[in-house]
Amino acid sequence: MKFGNIEVEGDVFLAPMAGVTDLPFRLMCKKYGCGLVYTEMVSAKGLYYGDKKTEHLLHIIDEEKPVAIQIFGSDPEIMARAAYLLNGRENIILDINMGCPTPKIVKNGDGSALMKNPKKAGEVIRAVVKESVKPVTVKIRKGWDDASVNAVEMAKIIEDSGAQAVAVHGRTREQFYAGNADWDIIKKVKASVNIPVIGNGDVFSAQDGMQILQQTKCDGIMIGRGAQGNPWIFNQINEYIKSGKIIDRPSLEEVVSGAIAHMDLCVQFKGEYLAVREMRKHIAWYLKGFKHAAQVRHRINSLESIQEIKALLLDYNTKQI
Repeated sequence: MKFGNIEVEGDVFLAPMAGVTDLPFRLMCKKYGCGLVYTEMVSAKGLYYGDKKTEHLLHIIDEEKPVAIQIFGSDPEIMARAAYLLNGRENIILDINMGCPTPKIVKNGDGSALMKNPKKAGEVIRAVVKESVKPVTVKIRKGWDDASVNAVEMAKIIEDSGAQAVAVHGRTREQFYAGNADWDIIKKVKASVNIPVIGNGDVFSAQDGMQILQQTKCDGIMIGRGAQGNPWIFNQINEYIKSGKIIDRPSLEEVVSGAIAHMDLCVQFKGEYLAVREMRKHIAWYLKGFKHAAQVRHRINSLESIQEIKALLLDYNTKQI
């Protein structure tokens, strides 16, 4: 898939998710066939004012490339400055978040709040495109609510403002992640613009991946919650698209091995204290659907060392508690 003059191998990508798509998780997804990984969203104001906490979100290594950095904000001047400051970074694509639904983001006019102000959204995009030496893309939602579905209008503004692709999550801001994603709106966006369109929402299996491609004619797929605890989904979708073959769900042994590998990466890049705490949610996702998973999750939440967690996981794999 091409983003302007940049070509990416494959068309199944990892969606940016705050608190989830950190470096260790991106490496896991890359290992299992993800074509393009996205960072957690980065505050343009944080970049503008030199916030030290922002720096760790920008750490990229060769093993995970290609990488897109996603920024959020609604002030054209600050967003433009952030784009300029990121020109020397290791990412190949700069993405603008216009889809985040969380209250602390939208209350400042950022994220999906920009869906309510298409004129300002266009100003932000044009400002970023002017300063970025890398292709600029934008992620949006279906609209703010069911009374203001404007993804098609937004996509046309995004194209006219110089962005090279648009990702569409088929839910409104008011839905957050409830209900079903509307893939028909993705199809309408695809029919309305000439830039690549990436479909996002409710892709949890290889069959879902094929279906969203066929139903919407989108150019790529973006996986969010479907990759949580399941980095194997990228290989599963790639293989199904390529050959029609369904790759079986990983066994408990494979899942435990993957969770431990993920935990080791987390320790390597964040240290044990943070790794123990951040892996709690990831391990819950990895074990979802397995027998006695809730019991294991409860026990892991009380453990304070990586060795204790590893021992519990290995014991669970052997005995299934």
